Amino acid sequence: MSGTDLGPAGVRVKGVTPAAPAEPAGLIARAVATLDPGYFAWVMASGIVSVGTDLLGYGVLSAVILGVTAAAFVVLVLAYVARAVWFMAHVRRSLEDPSVAMGYFTFVAGADVLGIRLVMAGWPVIAAGLTGAAGLAWLFLNYGLPWSIVARAHRPMLREFNGTWLIWVVGTQSLAVMASGLVGSAHGDALRRRLAEAAVCLWSVGVVLYLILVVFILLRLLVVEVTPREMGPAYWIAMGATAISVRAAAGILVLPGGVGGFSLTELRPFILGTSVVLWSFGTWWIPLLVLFGLWRHLLRRYPVSYEPRLWSMVFPLGMYTVASFSLGKAGGFGFMVSIARAWVWVGVAAWCAVFALGAVAAVQAVVPRTRRRGSREG
Repeated sequence: MSGTDLGPAGVRVKGVTPAAPAEPAGLIARAVATLDPGYFAWVMASGIVSVGTDLLGYGVLSAVILGVTAAAFVVLVLAYVARAVWFMAHVRRSLEDPSVAMGYFTFVAGADVLGIRLVMAGWPVIAAGLTGAAGLAWLFLNYGLPWSIVARAHRPMLREFNGTWLIWVVGTQSLAVMASGLVGSAHGDALRRRLAEAAVCLWSVGVVLYLILVVFILLRLLVVEVTPREMGPAYWIAMGATAISVRAAAGILVLPGGVGGFSLTELRPFILGTSVVLWSFGTWWIPLLVLFGLWRHLLRRYPVSYEPRLWSMVFPLGMYTVASFSLGKAGGFGFMVSIARAWVWVGVAAWCAVFALGAVAAVQAVVPRTRRRGSREG
């Protein structure tokens, strides 16, 4: 184990992770205290499936999922605020744990994905507010998490790297998508120029982050033994990070050549070529990730049950639809649009399956306790 802890004499001892805080009594209190740092992946997954179904003409289905997305966002914001107020020890411990800390970037991506859908629905002001909150959270997490993990001697060893680290890329690229998406509703050439510049710069940062982190992820898979428990749905973010990078590039490609005096003409060939490479690499990931899943559940017999990180698998499936459709339209690649029209149902099916598993898990968590309480009263 890594990190530091207090020894018997109150002296900090390297190499020991602090003990987990005691879980509170009560179903709701325990659920809030142990809330997964990456639970906003539920908002990410729901929001992007809503975006994809709307792009492909399934307006009613998209509106229903949008309602679920907005409700999930509000509930999770309240839950995380309550966790920070009453269970700060749990929050602090998760921020120092390299295996889960990056999950907090799901708030950034979740707020932006919801914002993307709201822009499409004609509510750019609300979307801009969500983007502002996401941007502030990104600044804090982008520099605060590496400091929390590394500077406090919780060095992220190779074994502690997993797919959740790539949510860092997803959060960064989601801001790039929102920056380009808000250009059309921005007032004044100066603001439009700043948004276009921000979109290009954030996209560039996200691409470089992906190239760095994916090397460590692949190295960890090839060098360190991976257990079925560790080979979870979060590894699908390896594909999702490429997909949202492609979507961010497509958003830049459809901007006017001169946005507020900022010329994109010279950058277009590079952005288009890079996005095709990323789309191809993301497509390459899909069969490999399916094989990982078969190894986990069929060969190693890991049970199929609800876990919050399943939403981290739904998001890439939905984002692949949006990325393929957007780049296909922006770059004139008809085969990508055709793929999107078929793939959208993969994302919808995955969303429905995980939603059903979550509903069953919630009922199972409540019903046994209710029955036990009733039997004691009887």
